[in-house]
Amino acid sequence: MSVAVRGSGLWKRYGSGQTQVDALADVTAEFGQGRFTAIMGPSGSGKSTLLHCLAGLDKPTAGQVFVGDLDITRLPEKQLTHLRRDRIGFVFQAFNLVPTLTALENITLPLDLAGRKFDQEWLDTVIDTIGLKDRLGHKPSELSGGQQQRVACARALAARPDVVFADEPTGNLDSRSSADVLAFLHRSVRDFGQTVVMVTHDPTAASYADRVLFLADGELRSELLDPTAESVLDTMKQLDATAAAAG
Repeated sequence: MSVAVRGSGLWKRYGSGQTQVDALADVTAEFGQGRFTAIMGPSGSGKSTLLHCLAGLDKPTAGQVFVGDLDITRLPEKQLTHLRRDRIGFVFQAFNLVPTLTALENITLPLDLAGRKFDQEWLDTVIDTIGLKDRLGHKPSELSGGQQQRVACARALAARPDVVFADEPTGNLDSRSSADVLAFLHRSVRDFGQTVVMVTHDPTAASYADRVLFLADGELRSELLDPTAESVLDTMKQLDATAAAAG
């Protein structure tokens, strides 16, 4: 299996001396092409920091991040900006849609900014999959939270990126809307061969993934393949118990 993204020996340090904190401590992880990986851990475990370093939104203090064979930690800012635009998709908790644009205009925005022509057949497929064909002319304020997040997912996929990073994509949604968004991300992996890396605190959300990585105190502590909500919850409890015993 080809590797879409790889982090090698990643450290992220904040502060110095007595106030130094290691948000990431020597984390190495690979994310296979066409796989759905969830990253979990307690608050402050480093999961969002890891996601931001892998996505090129933040630079690690030490270590390397590869998108395909390209070491993005060595790229100048301008090239990194182009890489994020062309090869990486993002879905955030807060949707980040442009309020003055329609749903369709929001979906095609990254391609429009890049001056790239979109693949109409692919765009139609993505729009069919999110199930919002009749809402494309609506602005974000005219859509529910779940519909807005599905538009954000479609925007992330519109350019057929190497990998989609999702940071708590269901954090602001009710359970039904969450299920819709997660089913769409899962289908994009299963049917379209997309690679998705998602940070979540929700065991049910993590159960949609092919595997779950667990972080604690900036370190990779455990991995679970073919997760269920119950097995994820059990692993989280074990991590909490270990942390309590150590503390």
